[in-house]
This record gives sequence, structure tokens and C-alpha cells, in this order.
Amino acid sequence: MSITLSYIICTKNRLPFLKVLLGNLLTVLSPDEEIVVVDGNSSDGTQGYLQNLLDANKIHQYISEPDKNQAHGWNKALLMAKGKIIKKLIDDDVHHINTIRKCRDFMMANADLDLCISNHLQSHLIHPDQVSITGRLENYRDWKAGKVRSFTFSDVTLLQRRASLSYLGLYDTQFKMMDWEYALRVTYLKAKIAYYTGYNSLSVATPGNVTSGASPQLLKYEGAIGMVKYDYAGDNAGISRFSRLKVWLGNTWHRLKTRQAPVSHPVLPDDAELEKIYASYYQILNEYNNTGTFHFIQ
Repeated sequence: MSITLSYIICTKNRLPFLKVLLGNLLTVLSPDEEIVVVDGNSSDGTQGYLQNLLDANKIHQYISEPDKNQAHGWNKALLMAKGKIIKKLIDDDVHHINTIRKCRDFMMANADLDLCISNHLQSHLIHPDQVSITGRLENYRDWKAGKVRSFTFSDVTLLQRRASLSYLGLYDTQFKMMDWEYALRVTYLKAKIAYYTGYNSLSVATPGNVTSGASPQLLKYEGAIGMVKYDYAGDNAGISRFSRLKVWLGNTWHRLKTRQAPVSHPVLPDDAELEKIYASYYQILNEYNNTGTFHFIQ
């Protein structure tokens, strides 16, 4: 059976989140789908966990070796993927597989489409009870109408056609905010993009992710490059507000960890609490997708 959908995952020392993600995905995986995992030489038990899954034929491709940076790891996964459509799954985010499959099926039925994006939900681990809706629909409509030459979106919702990589390219390994640059590039290149008004993912800002390590100075520098290279006028958010939230969260968490009053320090939830929080996230995402009527725009 040919593979229609590749789920690609790039991870390093994020075992608690990875277990939640794969624990949910493996229970619903279809025969025409594959799981590709690139591990950046983790030291927290991730390698043994993934090797056991590979040996049990529960995941399909897996490598563990050092990466130069985040984009390097994701590019390996993109090149390994065998599916006609590729979906990036970020280890600490929540993904609605049925909605992802709707997007896959729409792309399969419309062979000229390069990419599909959607609305999504967002939250952060410090306040998991606070979930909000976000999306780039108005920016997408302005771009389709020719009002702007490029716009930004988070790749948390992105589905890519593997055959389109030869034109649109891989992630730029020079950028920390690689999804931001990628969005500007593909829209500047006039990729064929469909927009789904439902929610295929829920972004969760967590400590230790790569985005949280980006400084405001780096965001400003990369933002200036994007504005010149892709004729990007900005959209008030610049580099997305959620990316800025991740930076704030990472920096705040680091400052709290380095203080001398350990009793009040926030810490990652233990495995049981993390599973409880994420179970709630999955339920919320499912409820959003079961409420209302959604459609594709192209």
C-alpha cells in the first residue's frame, strides 16, 4: 500500500512530551500512514523508547544523531518521508488527526495544491486552562487578493506536498525562526495554498523548546531580513505573537530557575499531571472541531 501521509517528528530530550504525542497517534494510525522520527542524540531515554517502538514496527523510520540546529533536524525528516503529503508534528503540541486527514484528503483531491494550513488553538503550560483561537485567514485573503506579496503563518498546522519540495525548498538552516522564514518564502513564491477554517492543531508554549531560546534581538534581526528579502510589510504581529509568547515564557522560566529561592520555582508537571493536562487539551481541540461548520478556501 502506498503511503499517503507521513507524520514527521523532530525531537531532543523531550521524552515526556514525545510519549504523550506518540501515545495518542499510535492508537489511530492508518495503514497508509507512516511515522518518521528524527532524534537529535537525546540523553533522557528517548533513544531507547524510540528504538523499542521501531523494533515493534510501531514507527516506520527513526534515526538519532546530533543536529546542527532545529532546521537541520526537520530537513532530515522531510527528506526521509515517503508519503505524498507530509505533516510536521511538534512534540509538545496537540494535533487533531481526523482534521489533518481532512486536509490530506483535500490535497489529494486537488493535485495542484502545494500546501494546506488552518486555524489553530493556542495555550501555554503555565496556564493550561487558558486556550484561545488564532489563525491567519485575513492575511491569507489579502495575499490571495494580491494586496500583499507574502504573509506569515505558523507551521504547526502546515501540510506539505512532498513533490512540491523541489520548488519551495526545505527549511533555511540560517534561521532560528525557520517556520516564519518558510512561510514568507512560499507565499512570496506564490505557492498554491488551501486554507481550512477548522483547527488541526493546538500550540502549547513550553519551557525548553527551541523557540523559547530565541532572543528579541534575534527576532528583530531575522524580521528585518524577511521584510527585505520577501517584500514583507509586516502585519502588526511581525514574527507572530505566539512566537513572542514562547520567547517570553522561555526567558521567564530560565530567570526563575536561576534564582536562589527554589521553593517557589515553577517546574515541569510530573508525567501523570502532564498526561492529565494534555488529555484536556485533546478534548478541547476535539470539541472545537465538532462544533460549527468549517470549509476549505483556495
